This record gives sequence, structure tokens and C-alpha cells, in this order.
Amino acid sequence: MALDAPDVRTLPAVPDLLRTAVSALGGRERTNQLTMASAVAHSIDTGEHLAVQAGTGTGKSLAYLVPGLRHAVESGKTVVVSTATIALQRQLVDRDLPRLADALEKPLGRRPEFAILKGRGNYLCLNKVHAGMADEPADDELFDPFAVSRLGREIQRLVDWSSNTETGDRDDLSPGVSDRAWRQVSVSARECIGKSRCPIGEDCFAERSRAHAGRADVVVTNHALLAIDAIAGISVIPEHDVVIIDEAHELVDRVTGVATAELAPATVSATARRCGKLVEEQDADRLEAAAEGWAGLLEELRPGRWEALPDGAGPALAAIRDAAWALRTAIGPIRSGAMDPEAAAARNAALVAVEEVHDGAVRILTAFDEPDPAQRKDVVWLAADEQRGTVRRTVRMAPLSVGGLLRTRLFDESTVVLTSATLTVGGSFDGLAVNWGLPAQSSAVIDPATATGKRAPSDDESITWNSLDVGSPFDHAKAGILYVATHLPPPGRDGLAPSYLDEIAELVEAAGGRTLGLFSSMRAAKAAAEAMRERLDTPVSCQGEDTTGALIDAFAADEPTSLFGTLSLWQGVDVPGPSLSLVILDRIPFPRPDDPLLVARQRAIESRGGNGFLSVAANHAALLLAQGVGRLLRSTDDRGVVAVLDPRLATARYAGYLRASLPPFWETSDPAVVRKALGRIRDSRLS
Repeated sequence: MALDAPDVRTLPAVPDLLRTAVSALGGRERTNQLTMASAVAHSIDTGEHLAVQAGTGTGKSLAYLVPGLRHAVESGKTVVVSTATIALQRQLVDRDLPRLADALEKPLGRRPEFAILKGRGNYLCLNKVHAGMADEPADDELFDPFAVSRLGREIQRLVDWSSNTETGDRDDLSPGVSDRAWRQVSVSARECIGKSRCPIGEDCFAERSRAHAGRADVVVTNHALLAIDAIAGISVIPEHDVVIIDEAHELVDRVTGVATAELAPATVSATARRCGKLVEEQDADRLEAAAEGWAGLLEELRPGRWEALPDGAGPALAAIRDAAWALRTAIGPIRSGAMDPEAAAARNAALVAVEEVHDGAVRILTAFDEPDPAQRKDVVWLAADEQRGTVRRTVRMAPLSVGGLLRTRLFDESTVVLTSATLTVGGSFDGLAVNWGLPAQSSAVIDPATATGKRAPSDDESITWNSLDVGSPFDHAKAGILYVATHLPPPGRDGLAPSYLDEIAELVEAAGGRTLGLFSSMRAAKAAAEAMRERLDTPVSCQGEDTTGALIDAFAADEPTSLFGTLSLWQGVDVPGPSLSLVILDRIPFPRPDDPLLVARQRAIESRGGNGFLSVAANHAALLLAQGVGRLLRSTDDRGVVAVLDPRLATARYAGYLRASLPPFWETSDPAVVRKALGRIRDSRLS
């Protein structure tokens, strides 16, 4: 719980606190920021959920942190802030919250406390290090001497670091290490033997972090941990009454990712070997034989979504289920004080592994009990992924929808504020709201000045939520141009057409470099980068040639440089100023037409009479398109062009729906007009 509150009668109102904070931080008052802060305060006061779209430059972090901190200090309760990216978590904890806590200490009567909370696997496990359990190489690297030696060096560096680190937080380790190395010194929440049983429990980095979070006014976490808290039903996050979800457009995908599981033959086999050290040989051999049967079956099947259990899958899965349960029984429970911590940790890890195998088999076996695909809980498919020149086959399971989970485990338990620069698709909040588990057709847009406290509860009252678009400080029509190249052919499946490469070269040359190229695939990005290096005099970098952060820094530092890349650049680039005046998108970012999960979700909507294409594929494209377009204007002084080479943004039946999700740029399809505009921007920056 948060610290005891001071005398609440003396707490200033949110507008006054925001004014104090902005002044202390050297900023200036922004109308849309004040509107958002007042709306968040209203939502917290009334208990109604709120979705806020706040364009780049609004200062939305302050707009939700100020009312959040005030509520925490006033009520003595914790406020949780959840983000999708590590970058935003770091910004909040390392920059925004420390400065804000200093600025508001006097008007709030004390300095607000804040903490960051991550999953247990992000922290170094001292018991695993001290027990010497960090020396085992990963199974798939046993026959690769170079990989083993590299892994050994990384593990030794982690062991040395364990004696010096104050936090044990992986993000504080620089340079970082591979995931394989980190797994040797960390445990998941299920693998942990528990503070009371662990000989180093009092010094546990994860426990210390969690204890600190329990005393904080504001706890910053991530969507994945929020999902784990909801799915597992275990209170990972401290008790709270308000959740603020930033980067809320990512919430459904992150929760889906946490709820997705897989059952691969290699995983089943590795589990059998791990348990073989603890049980009779024949018990482990039974699961090993089941893994071999599963592998043989999957080799005979074509990758893709399963409409029903394939022939032979039922017996193969039953064999895995039964062998895993027999192993679990043979291992037995861990009795307090019955064994030393190292043995307890090994047994606990084996139990977790065998339970995951068992639960995965059961989940697939029961996925088709419901005859109507639109009513099933899970989507199941066979994936064939190439790794190191070999094809790895695995069966994956993902929830058809996470709306019900979010409704019961998030919206029914806390007041929730969801915010992002892009929350409306097709001009409405309802597309995302339905995916979140909220009812479509939001109630009337709120007047944030009318906070009157919570209404009396009602037994038949459904979830209510409000929506608010506070706009943007940018004058999009004067600062930017949306250019759709309608003279180009629709994009094909065989890579970038020569006409597309010609168009890119002409645009980048007119801009004098200064281009962020966002492509639908890495193959297209690399092909464009290679072609431009042959045609242009300005430098071109491509994602994958260095770390993404280093490439973005180099791009921002050298104005003539262009940077080409794919998905992570659509959402992760913040380069204000003269280094970026042109954003090129090679095509509308529709999801792959063979994506098993999205196809299943689309068909489920169609079976209920809805428009599956608009609700799933077009919504996915609209959100990512808006994120990509949002890379252009990052400060009020920025000017530039967004060039979409895909003519369907102007000609297709769904074009208006997609464009309704974009800022109100001045639009044209005339390439000569765009090249002249880019030339003027280039010349103005050279003068």
C-alpha cells in the first residue's frame, strides 16, 4: 500500500498541480494537456473507465501522472501505470517521475514514492548463482563448441556481476547478454522455490523490488506482467484501485502473447531428460517415447490452422498428457525442510516444466470440444519455423479473444485509463474497445469539468466508459503532406517493383536524404537500401546492420542519412528536427493473410454477422499505419511529407476507413508537387 496520506483538505486541484509541475519542469501550459489531466481526474473520481487519444506533443505522461499521484497521496492507495515498451518505462522511472516528485513534494505535503515492477525472470537469482546451477549449457548448444564457450564467458560475467549489482535487474547490465545465458541465472515465478525456503530469500532482488513496489504511490509495470497478474490469478502487482495503461493500442497483442503457449517435440524431450535425474528411468523414457511419437506425427502434417484434431493427434497428445502426469506424480511435492535448497530448486524447475507440457497437451485436446469455431476459447495451429538451417515444428495455442479476460480481471476490478497517440480506427474508439472487452458505442464524451464523485452502485449497471480525443499541438494541414502514389501499380508478392524503386529514389533525392523508410518486410527494406546505395549520393542505413538504437542515433545525428527498416521502426522512432522530413511507407501494413490467429478472429466475427475484414485486418493496418505516419511530426517546428506508395490508400473501398485513422494532413497524389515541397524543405534547412 502507498504511504499514509497527509491532510487531504490542503491538496491543490489537478489544474493547479499540473501548472506547478509544468513550471518546475521548464515547460509551457498546453490546453490539450490540461484537458486530458482533468479528464483523468474525472475518471478516477467517478470510477468510469476512460480512453484518451493524445497526439504526439501533448505531454500525456504528465497529464496522467499528476492526477494519479494526487489520488495516491489523497487516498493512500497505489496507482499502477502499465506500458508496452522498456523505453517508456525507463522514461517514466528515470526522468518523468523523479522530476515530478520533486516538483510536487511541497503542494502534496510529502514526496510521492514510485517504483518499477518487472517479472521475476528479469532479476538475477542469487540462489541459482550460489548453488552453481548456472554452469549448465543449453541443450541445443551442447554440440556447438563456439556457442558453449561464448555462453560460458557470458555466464561467468553474470556470476561476477552478481557480487556488484545493487538491483540484479537485467536492464542494468551493460553490455547485455544472450537470452540463453540469462536463463542460467534467473528463474520464472513458477520455478522460484519461495522466499521462506530459499537460503538467500532475504537478499532476493525480485523480492526486494516487489517489497519496494508495495510501499509506492505509483508502480510502473508492463502489459505482459499485467496480463500474468490477470491470467494466473496471483497478485503479482500490489493492491491498487486505478490502472493507467499507456501505449494502450498494444494491450491486446501483449496479453495475447502472454496467453499463447506451444507444445514442441524438442520441449517435451528436454523435459523428459530434466526429470530423468529425479525419477526412475522408465518414467522418463515414457515421456521421451511420447515426444518421439509427437515429432513423427507433426512431420507428416502440413503447417497451418487446425479446424479439428488431425488423425493421430488425439492418441499422441494423450500419451504426452499421461506420461507427464505420471512423471509429476513420481517427482512428488516439495516438502518444507525435506531437502537442501539446490535440490529443491532442481525439483521445482522439473515440476514446472512437466506441468507446462501436461497443460499444453490438455489445452490442445480440449480446444475442439466446442463444435462452433466462433465459440472456442483457443485457436490451434502447426507452425514450421526455420532455425539455424533446420525446420522446427511446434503446435501453438492462442486465445481467440482476450476481451473477456480483460473485462473480468481488469475493468471489473479497477478504474482504468487507457491512452495512446493512436486509439481511434476508422474515426472511432469502438474498434479497440470491443477488443478490450468493453461494450461498443461509448457513452457521451465527457465534460472533464463536471467531476462530482462516484454514483451510487446499481446491480444491473454494465461497464461504462468514456472517450476523449484531446487532439494534437501540431497543425497537420500546414506542417505535413500526405502523398499517395496513385500512378503506381498495387503492390505485388514478388518484392518491390522497379517503378517503386524509381519513386523512392526520386523522393529521397528531392528530400536530400532525411528519409525514414518503413517497409512491410525485411526483404523489401534490404532490397530498397541496396538499390538506393547504387543510385543516390546520400548515405542509406538498413535495420539489422547494427543495433536499432545505434542506427536511430546515427540517423538523427547526420541529416543526409536515410534509414530503412521494418516493424520496430514503425513505432519506435522519435527523431525531431531536420534529420527527418520524409517518411516512406511501401504498402498498407495488412497482416499476413495466412496468420492463423487473425484469420480465426476474422471468421468468428463474420459468423456473427460482422465485418471480419474491417474489424481485424483493416483495424490492424489502420493502427500500424497511424503509428508509422506519426513518425513524421515530433515537434511543433517539424515539416515534411508522408509518402504512401500503395495506391490502394486512395482507390480501395476501405481507403476512407484507413485515412480516417490518420492525422488531417494536406493530401495530394501529384508527385511533382511533392518533390517541389521536399526541395523547399531541404533548401530551407540548408540556408
